[in-house]
Amino acid sequence: MSKKDNKKKYRYDKAKADNAVNFINSLCHVHGEWAGKPFNLMKWQEKVVRDIFGTVKVSDGYRRYNTAFIFTPKKNAKSELASAVALYLLCADGEYSAEIYGAASNKDQASIIFKTAAQMVRMTPALRKRVKILEANKRLVYPATNSFYQVLSSDTPSKHGLNATGVVIDELLAQPNRDLYDVLTKGAGDARRQTLNFILSTAGTDKRSICYEVYEKAKEIIDGKRTDESFYPVLFGAEEGDDWEDEKVWRRVNPSLGTTFTIDKLRQAYQSAKGNPVEEKLFRQLRLNIWSEDVGKWLPMENWDECQFIYDERSLYGKKCFGGLDLSATTDLTAFILVFPPDEYSKTYRVLPYFWIPKEGLAKRVNRDKAPFDAWVAKQMVFATEGRVVDYGAMEDFIIQCSKDFKIQSIAVDRWNTHTVVENLEKHDIKFIDFGQGTKSMSHPTKELMRFILSGEIQHNDNDCLNWCMENMVVVTDSAGNVKPCKQKSTDRIDGAVALIMALDIAIKKAGEPKGSVYDTRGLIWFGSDGSYGGFGGRE
Repeated sequence: MSKKDNKKKYRYDKAKADNAVNFINSLCHVHGEWAGKPFNLMKWQEKVVRDIFGTVKVSDGYRRYNTAFIFTPKKNAKSELASAVALYLLCADGEYSAEIYGAASNKDQASIIFKTAAQMVRMTPALRKRVKILEANKRLVYPATNSFYQVLSSDTPSKHGLNATGVVIDELLAQPNRDLYDVLTKGAGDARRQTLNFILSTAGTDKRSICYEVYEKAKEIIDGKRTDESFYPVLFGAEEGDDWEDEKVWRRVNPSLGTTFTIDKLRQAYQSAKGNPVEEKLFRQLRLNIWSEDVGKWLPMENWDECQFIYDERSLYGKKCFGGLDLSATTDLTAFILVFPPDEYSKTYRVLPYFWIPKEGLAKRVNRDKAPFDAWVAKQMVFATEGRVVDYGAMEDFIIQCSKDFKIQSIAVDRWNTHTVVENLEKHDIKFIDFGQGTKSMSHPTKELMRFILSGEIQHNDNDCLNWCMENMVVVTDSAGNVKPCKQKSTDRIDGAVALIMALDIAIKKAGEPKGSVYDTRGLIWFGSDGSYGGFGGRE
């Protein structure tokens, strides 16, 4: 369709655009140094608001766009803009009995925009008098028009039958599937004359996702390869051939740079990413909005190989260490890793790995996993227990002996899959720490492991099975840049890598805990001006 034809169908209604802009500018920022200051839409944000709310159909005056896709790198104030748009739809769009829904992959993510919107209400006197905040229900109510804003998530039992005026979907990349998107955007507001789906995202890693599908549609519309007159695309991101280290690229793809965050922050992130494959991937994805794939291997094996240092486990007898136990299904590989923190004899973390596998069916497992378990068993790098399943009793006896040989401070374990192993071992005064397998628990130690490997701050004794696990590992990334190992996407077993990450985390945390004051045992000593001294106290 030509621009001339478009002009006949649509027009710009400045009064409607002004109404939306003025409402949003009357709100306050709620985060950090900006808290309490007027919203004052940035140039790119104002264009979005004016285009969406000011472009109307000539035939009836209703909005042209019913879907907007806002795709920017992190820290560009997408969520605050979404909160402001949600409040406008709730309070100032002129729709009676409006139903606005905030959606995300889970309640916590969906609550981010709700919390921001609720705080905007509290900090704006005109809204504070008119909008009810139902915190427990994650709901805002505007009695003047019998309207509400409600948080939903993909785990909400049912979203069918909604009569949505507006839908705000935060971080579409985090949706586990397309179900929530389809329910909320296809038919949920058919009874309304001008619904608005306001969709936000940063680049992800799954090119089979609904987010990548919507991104591709937006890109094709911008490139003129596809037509959808009701869809409004906003894409900020680096293009093929761009130099990811070029600050000019950073400035072009981050429209809020200089306002919501500084160039120094980007430079710090870049310096951290340079030379670190994981951090570089995250910088490209989250800071430059470049889609990446998860299928690549996480670890450069040449760096892991450089951390090889052959040492006998007997040289570590009596030393303090921390463990990680990954109990797989009884028919598969089980891993127990000990990590010894730096001490007066070594400036590096040292790793001792142990593995168990059932002896029966070993040949089939070698063919299935394309891994020489039989050779590893012969070299005593893996223990084969009698029967078709791992003999947990034999493994427990081994760990008990380890607790006598080494000073095991604690062992990290995912308790949901530990059967009675932990209970049995706790009877022998072996301490365990619950360790979740999500990004909240796994992200920091995974990144630290990579840093230690690249800097040579960790050593391993070249166990072939652990090397295999490390080479197999693939990590997944969430919208906040957190990472975790993913057994489903990894090519083969990664149990040893997971156990190592858990052990390393508690080794870093526990080994660094304060050891207390010298005065706890020595007592207080005082010195007089005449050279005399004395003291008192001190625990026995």
